[in-house]
Amino acid sequence: MRPPLGILEVRGLTMSMLALDALDKTANCRVIQSELNDLGGICLKATGTVSDLEAGLASAKQLVERFNGDCVTHVIASPSDTAWPAIEGPVEYTPLMECSIVFFPDYQAAAPQGNAAESESIVSESNDNVAIGFIETQGYTAVIEAIDTACKSGNVQVLGREKLGGGYITVVIQGDVAAVKAAVEAGKEKVGALGVLIAGHVIARPSEGVRALLPKGEK
Repeated sequence: MRPPLGILEVRGLTMSMLALDALDKTANCRVIQSELNDLGGICLKATGTVSDLEAGLASAKQLVERFNGDCVTHVIASPSDTAWPAIEGPVEYTPLMECSIVFFPDYQAAAPQGNAAESESIVSESNDNVAIGFIETQGYTAVIEAIDTACKSGNVQVLGREKLGGGYITVVIQGDVAAVKAAVEAGKEKVGALGVLIAGHVIARPSEGVRALLPKGEK
């Protein structure tokens, strides 16, 4: 038998990262994988003790529901070795979406390295003032306009762009808390008639699990 497994399924990359941040900051859990479906849904899988997983998932679900999102959570106390190949998704790339749909965290890259002067990022990951921002839309034109506006509004760095299926696209930015908040708000205002705004949120001092799953940007 394997260690306890916690499962959290939610719609949208933004909501999944908010949920993971809440889980990490509530209990001693560790994300092991993130997997997309083709309808904008994301399934996070994490390990920890049963009590930690239950507490963390409850906190994550409460946060998602506060933003009127739907969230399914579940804990398997003793996952079967026989069932594991169907539980843990293999590395997978979909030509249809032109992107990977299974992601494994890189905790080594997420660990704080050096000080702000040594970091290639705008804000060192060890800095307490760091924030991650998300602008998620349905439609390319909207997200392109949103991220262009966001970057013009302040000193932020684009970490990546993720396709989720169903027309969902998320851009991820990093910077200090004030700059990211201003950038996300400016970007959200520009979506308008160009597409559908799915979400726009900021995570201040993102958890290690969130940083481990995010795109790392250009080096």
